[in-house]
Amino acid sequence: MRCAVGCGHVHRPVEQGYGLDVVRGDAAHPVNNGLACQRGITESADPGAEWLTRPLVRRNGDLVPTTWETALERAAEGLDAALEGGDGGEGVAVLGSGQQTNEAAYALGKLARGGFGTPYYDANTTLCMASAVTAYYDAFGSDAPPPTYDDIPEAETHLVWGANPAAAHPVMFRWINQSADEDDSELIVVDPIESETAEVADHHVPLSLGGDLDLARAALARVIETDRVDEAFVAAATDGFDALREDLPDAADAAAAAGVSLEDVDRIAAALEDPTLVYWGMGINQSVNGTAASGALIDLCLATGNLRPGSGPFSLTGQANSMGTRVCSSKGSWPGHRPFTDPEHRSEVAETWNVPQSRLPDDPGPGPVGIVDEIGDDVAAVYAVATNPVAGMPDANRVRERLEDAFLVVQDAFRSETVELADVVFPAATWGESEGTTTNMERTVSRVRAATETPSGVKTDLELIGDLADRLVPDLFDDPLEPDAVFDELAALTEGTPADLSGISYDRLEEEMAVRWPAPEPDVSGGYRYYEGPTTDDEREADAEATDRAESWSFPTPSGRAQFSTGEARPLPESTDEEYPFTLTTARRPDAYNSGVRARDDDPVARVSPATAAALADELESRPDESDEDDPAEYAHVVSRRGSITVRVERDESIPDGVVWLPIHQPEVNELTLSDVDPRSKEPNFKQCAVRLEAPREREARAVAEASA
Repeated sequence: MRCAVGCGHVHRPVEQGYGLDVVRGDAAHPVNNGLACQRGITESADPGAEWLTRPLVRRNGDLVPTTWETALERAAEGLDAALEGGDGGEGVAVLGSGQQTNEAAYALGKLARGGFGTPYYDANTTLCMASAVTAYYDAFGSDAPPPTYDDIPEAETHLVWGANPAAAHPVMFRWINQSADEDDSELIVVDPIESETAEVADHHVPLSLGGDLDLARAALARVIETDRVDEAFVAAATDGFDALREDLPDAADAAAAAGVSLEDVDRIAAALEDPTLVYWGMGINQSVNGTAASGALIDLCLATGNLRPGSGPFSLTGQANSMGTRVCSSKGSWPGHRPFTDPEHRSEVAETWNVPQSRLPDDPGPGPVGIVDEIGDDVAAVYAVATNPVAGMPDANRVRERLEDAFLVVQDAFRSETVELADVVFPAATWGESEGTTTNMERTVSRVRAATETPSGVKTDLELIGDLADRLVPDLFDDPLEPDAVFDELAALTEGTPADLSGISYDRLEEEMAVRWPAPEPDVSGGYRYYEGPTTDDEREADAEATDRAESWSFPTPSGRAQFSTGEARPLPESTDEEYPFTLTTARRPDAYNSGVRARDDDPVARVSPATAAALADELESRPDESDEDDPAEYAHVVSRRGSITVRVERDESIPDGVVWLPIHQPEVNELTLSDVDPRSKEPNFKQCAVRLEAPREREARAVAEASA
């Protein structure tokens, strides 16, 4: 797996030595049936990164190779000292990842919560998915999307909002595009940027940066004004609609605030009359209004009855095992989405883990940004697994400074910016080298296997978590940790929960390859969630009782009904001004992934509109437009209130005037971004901050002047 689509890949090792010779889509895998994107193949077969092949420890300021015994003892000593100095495990923070197997995520959460007892445990998935997760809980009482990939061909409207699946999820986008190409279907894209997805859309709505909640509320107001509410569904299955209706803004005013025409709003409202899948991604989630905007998109589905097969709210997850991290790891809930503070669930978790319930932390913690805030205060040591916070977190210079003050243990397959700060480094196996399972964005659990032996200096995440636990919390795990036994414990702990894996086993996955949860029995696999009752003539014909059974829905909320949201917009944390006249936004490129360790260009490329570039004509050197040769690289500094980086400037008509677009895949980019977070999800406001552009010579002159002053 390379991303959360969950494509099955065939990995074959080289005949001699170490490495992969063949990587291709697996035609037998039920998720992708052989399809694969080039990024997934290239980054697995030939990652452009420095492999970690030996344990490292810091001596006299340098990272030097050492033995496994020395590295593990050094790590255990540093973590133990922090635990002894903390209050109930607070001295150690643990940062996990959507790049781990389900088994490793479960074991890491068990170590962090049940072994250390730390509240300071989270994963990089919070940086991209937490707002959608919070909105799902608000609306449905449970995490994860109601629809599945099976619903894509049945939808007639595909509304992609704040996401670019053509770049981020190309295999999934192929299915979306095929469905939208049908005569009775359409693709509408809501995005400030004319992205790769917007380029092929039937209609592109270019709203202003941060205008998502205003636009969603405008669309809902027009749904109501034009009598497009599914009154029967709203009455039968929801709560809170009347209260929301009273608080809606005037549609024209909200449209103006979002920077769009009322005609665009009406187009969205009309499209929702047909079976609609609403997809959204980081453009919605990574905002101080991320939870409210996600909830507003769900509200559009609820008000129009788009909560049946072939429709619904579908958040697009990024990392390969983001869903698995949410289900398995005890990050924001106990395994199976058990509520974190519920005494009954806490008791069952403690009993399963054979630890005192008092050791379990009282709340899931402050999120990754809040964890960084505590380094140097409550937190003295950090254990980071398969994550690169120095590159991936906002206001990266501050993150780097904080981590430099901590005892830092880093476990990773590749040398990263975070590795460079570590006191101890564990070289870990990656995809194609590990045994276990993963869970994709539509809740499907797949088996992953090692295609090749790892070098002698490398261990799997699961082995390393067990090795540390043996030294710090003896008897927490059976020794040694085996993936199948860990999965069985995890699956049993999810029994009876909304994310029930208890009917899944390695034997079943060997036979079926992939199974979607909830799967409470060995012959059950989950489909569309919450909906009960027939929707098609074929279903009615197949079920003799179906014609007499009305549609119904059931939700794990206190009332058993879906809830409309009440979120209100907060002001964006940083506006443009004379000193910082441009707005920075960040996004993915088709050929790179996450913090880009496996495939990274030398220089970040800043895309700006021709008009924005023209405004810098006196500062940026360029060749005449009439030249037959390619223009040489034009360089500039992008400067925010937190940092400055050098970029190559590219003129691009798909970027709005006044906007600077930068990819997330270079570590320098997050030196610019804000650490402000959504107050409920704790997800950072990556998508908007104020910047200026300076030519290098101007920047150097300014630095000299400031130094002289």
